[in-house]
Amino acid sequence: MNGEADKRIAIITARGGSKRIPGKNIRPFCGQPILAYSVRAAIASELFGEVMVSTDSAEIAAAAQAAGAQVPFLRSGETAGDYATTAQVLLEVLAEYEKRGRCFETVCCLYPTAPFVTADKLRQAVTLLEERDVDSVVPVVRYSFPPQRAFVVRDGLTVMRWPEHAASRSQDLEPYFHDCGQFYCMKAERFLQKKQIFTDRMLSVEMPETEVQDIDNESDWKLAELKYKMMEN
Repeated sequence: MNGEADKRIAIITARGGSKRIPGKNIRPFCGQPILAYSVRAAIASELFGEVMVSTDSAEIAAAAQAAGAQVPFLRSGETAGDYATTAQVLLEVLAEYEKRGRCFETVCCLYPTAPFVTADKLRQAVTLLEERDVDSVVPVVRYSFPPQRAFVVRDGLTVMRWPEHAASRSQDLEPYFHDCGQFYCMKAERFLQKKQIFTDRMLSVEMPETEVQDIDNESDWKLAELKYKMMEN
């Protein structure tokens, strides 16, 4: 591993105990545990001196190691609960590495249910992060329809939320984006100072809607597999 890579760490956050889809983080997705896609994308990018999985589950740890990731320690009870934030998990991981004498300049967090992440997407984000004076780079996807044309229900009637846009053409409205929920790349020093991923010094890379899918139920899972097959083809 080269010297630049040793300054970077990829952290896949994969706790046990998924409520909506039991065993979600290691459930087979198009033939292999879904966690493996994030691990292998990080390894294939050749960006990172360490690719590790933060988990509280021995079963997930075994699947992570089988995919090629390191699991040098298990997650604490404090960060394994339903209300622990991603930032809290990352802070714990970085603190544990510091105890072991290892510090990093760049940290990338990958979610374990993000099969659309590729080595090229990670390289694009890390290059952008390290070339610019920013705290973080996040992948985003454009809302498929302008939110400015949204309806709301008030007093039993359906009305436009922003009636001033009633006659606006969709292509003339400012595009809105949302987090893909796939990965985040951050400058470690700034993250440790601010203790948050989303800051006022953030850049984004836009992803196509066909390569983004929340996976919260069985229908989402099936749709994600269809989208993944489309991406692969």
